[in-house]
Amino acid sequence: MDFNTTPEQQQFSDALRRWMEKDYSFEQRKKIIHGDGVSDTAWSTLAELGMTALPVPEAQGGFSGSAVDMLVVMQELGRGLLVEPYFATVLGAEFLRLAGGQEAALEQVATGELKLACALGEKQSRHDLFDIATTAKKDGDGFVLNGAKTVVLHGAQAGMLVVSARTSGDRRGTDGIALFLVPGNAAGVTRRDYRTIDGQRAADITLDNVRLPAAALLGAWGQGWEILDAASDYGVTLLCAEAVGAMEALNAATLEYTKTRQQFGVPIGKFQALQHRMAEMFIHLEQARSMATLAAVKMGSTNAEERRRTASGAKARIGQAIKFVGQQAVQLHGGMGVTDELPAAHYFKRLSIIELTLGDTDHHLARFAAQPGFRKGA
Repeated sequence: MDFNTTPEQQQFSDALRRWMEKDYSFEQRKKIIHGDGVSDTAWSTLAELGMTALPVPEAQGGFSGSAVDMLVVMQELGRGLLVEPYFATVLGAEFLRLAGGQEAALEQVATGELKLACALGEKQSRHDLFDIATTAKKDGDGFVLNGAKTVVLHGAQAGMLVVSARTSGDRRGTDGIALFLVPGNAAGVTRRDYRTIDGQRAADITLDNVRLPAAALLGAWGQGWEILDAASDYGVTLLCAEAVGAMEALNAATLEYTKTRQQFGVPIGKFQALQHRMAEMFIHLEQARSMATLAAVKMGSTNAEERRRTASGAKARIGQAIKFVGQQAVQLHGGMGVTDELPAAHYFKRLSIIELTLGDTDHHLARFAAQPGFRKGA
């Protein structure tokens, strides 16, 4: 496998890094978090740099970027601790791409005009996205949605919401699931916005007799599970890449701290026991990087079992790396490691949320083990 980036990927990476170092510094990010939570200026810059167009098909004004292209971008955004609704929007765009028939919305995503959010989780579902109590019923030529979605990333900042709902069957069944594109300001949609511990924004969303036209349906009626499953694996891959960038930055910050923090008259980085910890952190990072790259490559596979196995394997391994690297970084920083003044605490919080998003480590270990071929005779 070739781990080298293409010239185009390197250009995207370099442009992002220069912008974040100059105009999206740690202090500027804190001002955004404690202000509106997002920055219109930052979003406009992302669009100008081509980030919003990258994953969109060329036919809709995008660059048809692959998951490997997105890997490079997400690593830089993880390193810079971006709090803008980029992940939520590109994940939503993947739903639209897989479903087809939403060319106008994808064109708006490419230009940065439209922000998306994915309202998939519910209070009882935990990490099982097929556990859906929200209902969808046919109403003439359209549909009516009722239910509630929880912890929708950037749900209040999105112009359109990708919503999963049940058309029939058991609440925890994969049959009878439909996906809809719902305007954020539609009648009957209530959004309660709040800040999460990592400085991002999320919302709890209530759907009360929300009426939608026929064009709002993504894919086929009652057959949305395959799209939901594939898009969530794509989202997992993006999160894995973001985690690698964040861990890389956290490792560098920790190494620098051990060179400057002194104890007994010498830098603590001189102590062999702490050097061993730093070496283990580096090993975890490099293994996580390899798994994130593998997951991105396999997103292009037409074999759904291979895609699921690789995505879950990457999320589980990177989840383990997140825990080790994050906890060691905090300990090596001492009491300063949990203060708002140092970036280390912010990286640790973001990494902790990534580990929980779209399935935690235990969930993906179980999913990995459940794939065909894991057990002899399965």
